[in-house]
Amino acid sequence: MSSEHTAGAGTAPGGGPAGPRTGEPLPAGLLDDGERLSRAELEELQLDRLRSTLRHAYENVELYRTRFDEAGVRPDDCRSLRDLSRFPFTTKADLRDTYPFGMFAVPMADVRRVHASSGTTGLPTVVGYTENDLSMWADVIARSIRAAGGRPGHKVHISYGYGLFTGGLGAHYGAERAGCTVIPASGGMTARQVRIIQDFRPEIIMITPSYMLTLLDEFEKQGVDPRSSSLEVGIFGAEPWTEEMRREIEERAGIHAVDIYGLSEVIGPGVAQECVETKDGLHVWEDHFYPEVVDPLSGDVLPDGEEGELVFTSLTKEALPVVRYRTRDLTRLLPGTARPAFRRIRKITGRCDDMIILRGVNVFPSQVEEIVLRVPGVSPHFRIELTRRGRMDHMTVLVEARPESGEQQREAAALAIGRGVKDGVGVTVEVRVVDPESLERSVGKIRRVKDLRGT
Repeated sequence: MSSEHTAGAGTAPGGGPAGPRTGEPLPAGLLDDGERLSRAELEELQLDRLRSTLRHAYENVELYRTRFDEAGVRPDDCRSLRDLSRFPFTTKADLRDTYPFGMFAVPMADVRRVHASSGTTGLPTVVGYTENDLSMWADVIARSIRAAGGRPGHKVHISYGYGLFTGGLGAHYGAERAGCTVIPASGGMTARQVRIIQDFRPEIIMITPSYMLTLLDEFEKQGVDPRSSSLEVGIFGAEPWTEEMRREIEERAGIHAVDIYGLSEVIGPGVAQECVETKDGLHVWEDHFYPEVVDPLSGDVLPDGEEGELVFTSLTKEALPVVRYRTRDLTRLLPGTARPAFRRIRKITGRCDDMIILRGVNVFPSQVEEIVLRVPGVSPHFRIELTRRGRMDHMTVLVEARPESGEQQREAAALAIGRGVKDGVGVTVEVRVVDPESLERSVGKIRRVKDLRGT
């Protein structure tokens, strides 16, 4: 991608759409104090903040006090970062069992905002923020936007949903903290969003990758080349996405596509961010969130570089400190690159919770996505349906054809996807290529799997 492009400037010398100009390393003057730390300075700060967080949780949250006592540990037993492994885990079930405010570590009078998960699989998890928490959250989002290529004065089009979901408001206040102009579009009204992007000319969009595909479809439906827009960077989060999805978005939109990571129980978006100049995984903002990777079954801490379940301990949160929170996300910890002091996590493309066990084989939707995106004649829009035929589970992959695909190309695509899943994943699935725009579109977090086995 060219670094010569001026937003909306038209075409590159070769006659095609010009690429984005953003993508240069962040100037040293825009690095904040945390980003200037050495690794040794960072670890000293982490230990000090970790010990403070453990005391705060133990003294103010009944569940933590009980769990620590049962495990035979006290906050002062943490004398090194390695000692954290002696402390018990926290899970989403703990937040649901103490619903709504039982995990709060400050009086409600000190809570300035609450957010919550959707609660589609049970009681929602509720999180609270003090004034200091909200300020810290804005700081890490601002840092993330700068790492993605955002600069003061840029316009940021936010298509994350606003409300109890952390995405919209988290991105909003972080973009303002970064000195950007916010366009709070939220989700939905897709045709209107395309018009706003054309008229308001934002440089950055913050959005789920699946909804970005919907926006790109709408651009093309309106007869507008998405590469002609003013957009230079997309910051994509809230759902797993693959390198194939990144290539699809970058090629169709002419932008840099970078990853942002977070979850509401830890803070929301802004826990980790991919740097635009490297795009090699997400740097964890370790001065606020301490990461571990553990064996999903045993809970043992794994060495850096080994894949397992990501676990976080907050280091600066007041209203809802979390100690060794099990995210269910699968990744590995890697050395820092663009931000050398901060370790990276590999792009998250699977979750323990997303895994489908089909006839004894573990299948992740991201594996199917990778195969679909390699096959010509079909779009990135697909859905997995699980049914039961007799005593056997059955998987059907429904994929939308591209508008120009004829019957022969559709048949060839179905065969290629089925063969790709059989060879690459090890299971036999049924593939149906359906008409364009016949599958439900996402305006927020996408649900790839429809489980009909209980119906």
